[in-house]
Amino acid sequence: MAVLAGLASIAAAAAEGSHPEQELEQAAVELDGRTLFHVRSPSSFPAKERAAGIAGRIEAAARDRTLDPASVRTGTSDGLTAIFAGPIRIMVVTDADAQLEQTPVSALAYANEARVRSAIVDWRAARTPERVRRAALLAAGATLLYLVAAALSIWLTTRLGQRVERALHARVRTVGIQSFAIVRAERIRTAVSRLLNLLRILALLALTVVWLIYVLELFPRTTGAGNVLIRLVVTPLETLGRGFVAAIPNLIFLVVVYFIVRLVLRITRLFFEAVERGKVALDHFEPEWAMPTYKIVRLAIVVLGLVIAYPYIPGSDSAAFKGMSLFLGVVFSLGSSTAISNIIAGYLMTYRRAFREGDRVKIGDVMGDVTAMRLQVTHLRTTKNEEVVIPNSQIINGHVINYSTLARKEGLLLHTTVGIGYETPWRQVEAMLLEAARRTEGIAATPKPFVHQESLGDFAVTYELNAGCDDPRRMNHLYSALHRNILDVFNEYGVAIMTPAYEVDPEEPKVVPKEKWYLPPARPEKG
Repeated sequence: MAVLAGLASIAAAAAEGSHPEQELEQAAVELDGRTLFHVRSPSSFPAKERAAGIAGRIEAAARDRTLDPASVRTGTSDGLTAIFAGPIRIMVVTDADAQLEQTPVSALAYANEARVRSAIVDWRAARTPERVRRAALLAAGATLLYLVAAALSIWLTTRLGQRVERALHARVRTVGIQSFAIVRAERIRTAVSRLLNLLRILALLALTVVWLIYVLELFPRTTGAGNVLIRLVVTPLETLGRGFVAAIPNLIFLVVVYFIVRLVLRITRLFFEAVERGKVALDHFEPEWAMPTYKIVRLAIVVLGLVIAYPYIPGSDSAAFKGMSLFLGVVFSLGSSTAISNIIAGYLMTYRRAFREGDRVKIGDVMGDVTAMRLQVTHLRTTKNEEVVIPNSQIINGHVINYSTLARKEGLLLHTTVGIGYETPWRQVEAMLLEAARRTEGIAATPKPFVHQESLGDFAVTYELNAGCDDPRRMNHLYSALHRNILDVFNEYGVAIMTPAYEVDPEEPKVVPKEKWYLPPARPEKG
C-alpha cells in the first residue's frame, strides 16, 4: 500500500512537471473533520483523490499503536522530498504544494511533518476510554439542557400568547358590541398568534442546531458531520453578512434619499395646505384643487425618488429582481387600465369643477347628494337614502346636472307646469299660481316667483310657475308643498286643471269644494 501510494505521489509530481499547462486543482487533507494542510495536483490526478489517500495513510499510522509518533520524519524517495511515519510513506511534497503555500519545498515538508505527527497524537488521544466517557457525559448534559431550554421557550411563548388573548378580550368588553372593534381585535389576535408560533419554531430550530453541533463535535467519528452542519449554518450567514457590509454605502445613500424625499413631501404638503386654507393665493387656482394637485405632485416626487434610488437597491441588478419587476409591470398594465382611466377621470372632474361633496347633482338617471369623491368612483346618496357608486370614467363621458353650484349665490329655480282651459283668464291663472307659491314655506323671496306661458295647446294653455329655492336638498319637499298649494288655490277659485289631457267639458266643473277638502281619511291641520 505504501509503495503504491508513493508511486502515485511520484506520478502526480511527474505529471505536474511534464504538463505545466494543465490547470492545478486544490484539496484539503482532513482527519476527524480537522484540516491539516492543502495539496495540489493536475486534473489528470485529482487533488481530492490525492488528499483522501494522504488522510487514509495518516489514519492507518495512527491506528498502528506500535508506531511511535516520534518516528514521523522527512526524507527523500526516488529523489523527491517525502514524509514518512515509520515504514509508511505518508506523502510526497511537490513543487506545486510549495507554490500553493509560497514557501520552499523543504520548509513545507518540515511543517507538514509536524502537522502529521500532531494529528496522530490527537487521533489517539481522542479515542481513549477517559475521553469517550467524558464526551458521553457532556453529550448527556447538553441534551438535558437542550430539553429544558426547548420546554422553557414553548412555555414562554404560550404564556405570552395567553396574556395577549386576555388583553384583547378586555379590550372587546370595554368597547361593547361594536363590530369593527371586535373584528380588529380578532385580526390582531391572529397576527400575534402567528408571530408567536414563528418565534417558537425559530427558537426550537436554533436550539436544535446548536445542540447537534455541540454533540457531534464531542465525538471524533462525528466531528466531520458537525463541521458540515456548521458550514451549512455559517456559510449563508457569512454570505449575508458580507453582502450587508458591501451594501452599507448603498444603504446609506438610500436612507439619505428617503429623508430628502420625506422632507420635500412635508414642505410640499404644508404649501398646498396653506393654499387650501386660503393663506396662499394663486391666480386662476381654486382652493379645492390644492389637495388633488398635492397628490399628483406627491406621486411625481415619489416616482423620481424611486428612479434615483433604484440602482442602489441591493440586488437590483440581479436577473431575479429584473424578472420580478417585469412580471409586476405586465400584471399592472393588464389589470389597471380601467382603474387608471377612472383615476384620470377623477382628477379631470376635480379640475373641471363639475361638483364637490355635499352638492345635489343628477348624473344620468340618478339624482342625489355627493357624499364622497374618490380617485376611481363617486358616491351619491339618493333622496330615497340609497347609496349609488358611479365610476368616474362614466361620469366624465356623460352629462352632469349640478343643482347646488349656482344655488349658493343666485338660488335654484323650481318649476312646474299646469294646463288650464282657454275659458279661464290667463291673468287669473297667473295670480293663482303666484298665490300658491306665496303660501309655500321655503320658497325664496328673491328671485320673486314668476309665471311663463309655455304653449297654446289644442285644448289648454300650458303655464309654468317658477319659484326660487335656497337649498337644493329640499327640492322634493318644496315641489310637494307647491303642488298641494296649487291644488288648494285652484279648488278655492273653482278652476279646473285640464292636464294631462282634455276630451270634453264635463257637466260640472272638476273642482273639489272647500267643505270636501278633508274627507276621510284626511284630517284638518292643527292650528
